[in-house]
Parts: sequence; C-alpha cells; structure tokens
Amino acid sequence: MEATVKINEITQNDLDWKICYDSERCTRCGKCIATCTFNALEMQVEKRAYTAVEPELDNPTAHKRKFKAVPVVKQISDLNHKCVGCGMCEKVCPNEAIKPERNIDSREALINHPGGSPIKRGGRTNLSTERTLDKIKVGRISQMTDPSLDAQRHTFDLKTPFGRILGPEELPTKFIDDEMKIEGPTPPVRWIYPIIIGDMSIGALSTRAWEAICIATAYLNEKHGIQIRMCSGEGGMPIKLLKSKYLKYMILQIASGHFGWNRIIKAMPEMVEDPAGILIKIGQGAKPGDGGLLMAAKVAKHIQEIRGVPKSDLLSPPNHQGLYSIEESVQKMFLSMNAAFQFRVPVAIKVAASSSSVSVYNNLLRDPYHIVGGFFMDGIQGGTGAAHQVSLDHTGHPVISKVRDAYLAATAQGKQGRIPLFAGGGMGMTYDLAADAFKAICLGANGIFAGKIFIQLLGCIGNDNGRCNQCNTGLCPTGICTQDYRLVQRLDIDKGAEAIVNYMLNVDTELKKMMAPIGNSSLPVGRSDALVSVDKDIASKLQIPFVC
Repeated sequence: MEATVKINEITQNDLDWKICYDSERCTRCGKCIATCTFNALEMQVEKRAYTAVEPELDNPTAHKRKFKAVPVVKQISDLNHKCVGCGMCEKVCPNEAIKPERNIDSREALINHPGGSPIKRGGRTNLSTERTLDKIKVGRISQMTDPSLDAQRHTFDLKTPFGRILGPEELPTKFIDDEMKIEGPTPPVRWIYPIIIGDMSIGALSTRAWEAICIATAYLNEKHGIQIRMCSGEGGMPIKLLKSKYLKYMILQIASGHFGWNRIIKAMPEMVEDPAGILIKIGQGAKPGDGGLLMAAKVAKHIQEIRGVPKSDLLSPPNHQGLYSIEESVQKMFLSMNAAFQFRVPVAIKVAASSSSVSVYNNLLRDPYHIVGGFFMDGIQGGTGAAHQVSLDHTGHPVISKVRDAYLAATAQGKQGRIPLFAGGGMGMTYDLAADAFKAICLGANGIFAGKIFIQLLGCIGNDNGRCNQCNTGLCPTGICTQDYRLVQRLDIDKGAEAIVNYMLNVDTELKKMMAPIGNSSLPVGRSDALVSVDKDIASKLQIPFVC
C-alpha cells in the first residue's frame, strides 16, 4: 500500500520555536495552557504502550503488552497560533516540565502567510552586526598635565538645552547706560537631562506600562533632581496628566495621524503647567517612509476615547499631511507655538536618519524665525511594534554617522549648538545606555533618546534575536504592549517604575564616571578628541583617531 507524505503541512520543526515537554514531570495542571496568550499549546491524548504482569496457571510471570490513554500538552503547529519563545509556560510550570527552545532548522520565513501578507513583528532589526558605538572607545584620559576629576566628589552639570539657542549676533540686545539689556523676545529654552525617554504611545503600550514610565519620570525629577523628560508618543494623553503639575516633564508629540490632539487642545485652558516641549514626528528610524499601524485588537474603549477614533486599525500616514517641504515644517512649528503655547514651549522635529538628514538640518539652521528648538534623528536600529520585518531589517540608516555629519556641517558654519541635536535608534541596545550617550555626545549630539530599554526594564522579554516581539498583536504576555485587561494585570506598576528609577540612577553615576577621566564637569558635546576607534573605516568616517 502506497503512503502519501504531505510535505506541505507545517510541523513544529518548521517554526522558529519548539516546545520541549517532559510528560513524566507534568502533573497536567493546565497552567501552561492557561497562561499562553498565543494559544500555542493544547491538551491532547496520546496512546502509550506498557507491559503488564498477568500471571497464568502455567506461567506465573506472564507479561502482556497493553495500551493506555495519557493526557499530554502539545504544541500547535499553526502560524496563527505559533510559539514565540516568550517562556511564560516555563515560568508558571511547578515542575519544570515545559520550556521553549529556539529551532535552528526553522523554515518559518519560507512558509506562506494567508493572502500573501508580509511577516510583521515588533522589536528591532534582527540582521544587526556589531554596532558602531561598540567599536568606539574613550581613548583620551586626563593624567599628570591635565588632571582628571574625582567622579565621587566632584560636582557635575549633566544638563543639555532643549530649545533654539541664539548666537551672539542674533540676540536682541542693546546697551543702555553701559549695561547690556535684552530688548525683544527670545526663544524658549529648557535645560534637561541629556537622556530622553523616547516616544511610545498609550495604545502601543498598555495604560499601566505607560503610567509606570510616567511615575518613574516624575520620581527621578522630584526626588533625585534628574531632569529627565518623557515623550508622549502619538495618541494623546490622559486628561488627569494633562491637568496635573507633572505635565512639565512631558514632551507632547504631534505625529502624522494627529491622534489625540483634540483632547490636548480642549485641555489647554485647564493646564496648570506648560509641557516640556512639542515634538513633531516626521519619520521614525525603524520604519522610515512607512506609516505605523495600531491594530484594531489594541484599540480598546479607553484608547478610542483618548485618540478620538472608532475601533479599527489606525494607520499613521508615512508623511505629515500638509508638510511637503522643510519650509512648511518650519511654518508648522511657528504656528504650533504661536497658536497653542504663545512661544513659551520649544518645538522640535523628529526625522528618520537618511542620506538627506544633514540637508534638512542645514535648512533648519537657516530658519530666520529662530523657531526650531531641536532636531531628533532616529536610526535604523530603533525599536517599533508597528513595522513589517522587511522594513525593520532593510530600510533605514545608522544614526551615528549622520549625527556626526550634522554636527560637522553646523560647525563649518559656526552654528554648532544653535539647534540641539538628539540621537536615537539602538541606544542602550547592549544595555550600556550611559556609554552610548557619552559617545554620541562626544560626536556632536546634545543628548539621546531611547525607548525599548525602558520597556525591557518593565519586564518585556522580547529581544533582538526574535524572541517574542509580538508587540503589534495585542497579545503581549507581559502586559506591556496589550490592552487586554487580563494580560495588563500581569504588570506591577510600582515594581516597573522602581526598576526604571534604579537603572537611571546607575546611568547617572556611570555618566559621571565617563566624564571624570577626560576632565569634563559639563557635557562634552563635540569632544571627539576624547574618542578613538578600533575600526579604521569608522575612524575615517567620524574623523577620530584609529587605534589598534
């Protein structure tokens, strides 16, 4: 009889993750199945053979082969219910009977997706090689002729400007009776910590996760004097926060979808504090030229209320409707400040790092209105929960070389520091946020912004090797990137906020430890003489010494 082998059917060996299960240790409690948010496990029955002793009159040790049905936990081999390696089953199993393992023989990228839809996932690029920042070292150490500082006892000024800085020739000054006085308006400037918590919206994150980051931000400012700022992301904010004194720690983002801005505008008359700034997002480094997408599964009732939308997939257009040139973007900032906050709040733009980023920055430096308060440049290694894998892996530009190019272009015009530069995209990717910030600042940035490392501090188990990264599905097993009420309860707000606070206190100490050896008590913006590279090409591109 000829057997047919159905080679097109999917088995667990075709998927990225396989479940390792020991039925002898399993007590069939069902915790693993109940905990799996992706329904990747199910209880099945297996036919098992066993040998039983059944004595007979002529043979008292007679053996017989018998069968029994044994309930077991099985992995479902289906793309819609695949295991993503989150490990929640392993966490809840009382007997260590189950765990996911990465499958090195995976064929998942070759398996057809329904309707030909491309593979979508959250996280960051999984084609990353060693980062540029990892090949840069602090090579200039102050010693006998130029003493270093004592990091434990010296006072450091870890503040950077957020807002348009006027040059001497641009200041509206006048000498009256041999005394210089300011006669005329000057752009608003905020002095903030050089690390900004990047834009992650309510909707992309659960309300509890977003609140945990807010609490940590306020605590660092109020209790420790670390003037860190948090960007709201596109999607609006809770009314309670808009009307509170803690709004001064928030940077409000206007993105291409304008979600949530009706609520913000209506709350303006009742605001007791101005926000720290406005950020107009032109592009994002992890998916440049591609609009973000918040799946309908994550648009819960409270998200609908905050954003002012029905329950549907929410697409942020890839470009701002009404912003089709650099000049228009400047006018947009002008109008935002004039109409909304009466020139009291700095307004910045965020662009995706690209070959044209420096041209945009050069044009903004020539802004005659002195409106542009910051230039945020986002690189390809940034994280997102709303991009297809092909965008994450193949579209974008590393940020470090572009920040360096922008700084050198401004320096050539004598305008460095006029529009503060902030770099993002992979900052803290190896968990060394202080070192990344220090190196970026030495190369010309005024500060950095980071996002994914802060949700990892909350408990996100996604990584850059493809573990979990189901941020877009609304099934986040840690309760961070979901609006499912049951899943959200898994996140402890207080412990999450505490983890962020403790980490940032460590970062603050580490920044001082980095600044002390080069003899700087204030941020070493543009001090590329402090850096060397162990890679000749990187050294040449960034114009820093090559060492070996």
